[in-house]
Amino acid sequence: MAFVDRRGVAGHLVKRIVDGSVALSALFVLSPVLAIAALGIKMASPGPIFYRARRIGKGGTIFSMLKFRTMHVNSDQASAITAPGDLRIFGFGLWLRCLKIDELPQFWNILIGDMSLVGPRPEDPMIVERDYTEWMRETLLVAPGVTGPGSVYGYLYGEALLDTADPEGSYARHLLPPKLALERAYMERASVLGDLDYVMLTAAAILATVLGRQLPLPAEDVAQARRWAPEGPFPKVRRE
Repeated sequence: MAFVDRRGVAGHLVKRIVDGSVALSALFVLSPVLAIAALGIKMASPGPIFYRARRIGKGGTIFSMLKFRTMHVNSDQASAITAPGDLRIFGFGLWLRCLKIDELPQFWNILIGDMSLVGPRPEDPMIVERDYTEWMRETLLVAPGVTGPGSVYGYLYGEALLDTADPEGSYARHLLPPKLALERAYMERASVLGDLDYVMLTAAAILATVLGRQLPLPAEDVAQARRWAPEGPFPKVRRE
């Protein structure tokens, strides 16, 4: 079944206002964390503080997604996927990635309209061109998000599904289908309250990852995601 956006003009306006307000507040409140991260990167590895990743946005447009740099300069050319134990990541960068602090600059992408707070995670153009199927491309009909169902899934279960010997191949075979299926499932019921729920779930997922715990996923999204990725894997669900 093809995706039909049911939010309407008013729904999108409310989402944009919420996105902008949260992003602006987050940049202000987290400014000390951003400053510490920037200083740490400059001390840990020669090169720029920020990394601008080419990503596919809404409607297939390419934009620059802003991140704190966590890899040595020019090492991103080896592979678009970061596998567990990737030696391209410098020490302080690994800490930033573990706590997802490297993603915080994307609040700027929200302010300028490239991204939303919650939505499908934007992907590398090469992966979209090579690995996306027809139903996966439907996730490009909405604005990409800083977080969302796919992001939470990746935090909790992504590392276990990646093969260090073949990071891109294992990503396309094992991680991409369930991750995008969850994104596609949430698109059917997306709302402002649902977005805020996923923001809180993201914080819980980051904490669970640091503590080595698992976290159940929303049962409704998992059930719908099986329409596109029946084999999952979807380890646990959270009953509403």
